[in-house]
Amino acid sequence: MSKLPMDVITDILYRLPVKALVRFKSLSKPCCSLIDHPDFIRAHLNRSIQTKSNLNIILKGLHLYSVEFDALGTTVPLEFPLSNAAAGTEAFGSCNGLLALRITEKNLVLCNPSTRQFRRLPVSEIDPPPGESCKSGYVFYGFGHDVKTNDYKVVRMAQFNKDDDEDDEGCFYDYEVKVYSLKNDCWRKITKLPRYLRFMFQFFYHLLHRRGYGVLACGVLHWVMPPRIEFGMRNWIVGFDLGTEEFVEVPLPECADRNYLLDVGVLEGCLCAICNYDQVSVDVWVMKEYGTKESWTKLLSVQKTRTINPLTFLRPLAYSKNRDNVLLEINNQKFAWYDLQKKKMRSVKIGDSPSTFGAEVYVGSLIRIEDWKKMEIEKQREQDTLRKKNRKKR
Repeated sequence: MSKLPMDVITDILYRLPVKALVRFKSLSKPCCSLIDHPDFIRAHLNRSIQTKSNLNIILKGLHLYSVEFDALGTTVPLEFPLSNAAAGTEAFGSCNGLLALRITEKNLVLCNPSTRQFRRLPVSEIDPPPGESCKSGYVFYGFGHDVKTNDYKVVRMAQFNKDDDEDDEGCFYDYEVKVYSLKNDCWRKITKLPRYLRFMFQFFYHLLHRRGYGVLACGVLHWVMPPRIEFGMRNWIVGFDLGTEEFVEVPLPECADRNYLLDVGVLEGCLCAICNYDQVSVDVWVMKEYGTKESWTKLLSVQKTRTINPLTFLRPLAYSKNRDNVLLEINNQKFAWYDLQKKKMRSVKIGDSPSTFGAEVYVGSLIRIEDWKKMEIEKQREQDTLRKKNRKKR
């Protein structure tokens, strides 16, 4: 191995799964330094995304399970440092190999299951509006990567209800929105909030299919605000830009029939709009150029069948490696491949899967989650050492 050129060794390592790379770090100091280097970590992640290698599907039921994307065979319990936590741990986001977990309202965790690194987020209380008699209600979460600052962020939006009204949906109060920065290891309150947030929560829509979890596409987290007929409000996609930390409105596709229930998803980084027509048929649209209304393109249409009736929920998860099929999650109970050419579906049987679940794509990576300030100091020391070596050569 030592006689091989370094570029050949590096190319071989790029092709290996993360767990093998973690083991290989113990072979030698040079090998460890190479695998731990930020450039290698970034290149390995990019290759995994481009080639669809190291991909897994996470099944989110009472417990968390995973299944390899290449095989879609039998699930295994998802192993992560806190996997012995109480049942009901929720994965509310996945990005570049990191998972965002909600164990309880005050126990949020970021972890990398492949490297078994994790970090508990500092507790930040939900503070009701001052002087108001209300209590916290439904809480929305989102997790993603801010490319501009190379920071990972968690967004928490808390709704408030009147103390004396159990049926209140929180239209009377502003939300509390806070953003956690992994780099700074702290929460920051967002004060500039659009008024329409007050009308975002609807009980059955958001609780039924875990729609309170933000969908990440192009550095923006997305949630759906379902129509409110009593206020004359239509379907709405609400976005939160992780770079500017501001809310944005996203244009909708021009659907033939405006009477539909909207959902959002993501395919290879592109935002998807999922239009469900009375649980009979579903259209999936893809936004090819983010923020441009004219770039919405209908990808596929699915009708209810004898075995899928009603068609209550559908979400695209991933393209096949040759991009001629799309893996669909249907009714929180099954998977199916949709053939884009033949316009037909075939069921996918996954062993030992829970009876009901939510699904999410997860890519194995070496992304580090330790103390970022410490990592910056180490990086600066490496650069200083390199400068000294270059001076000696001169």
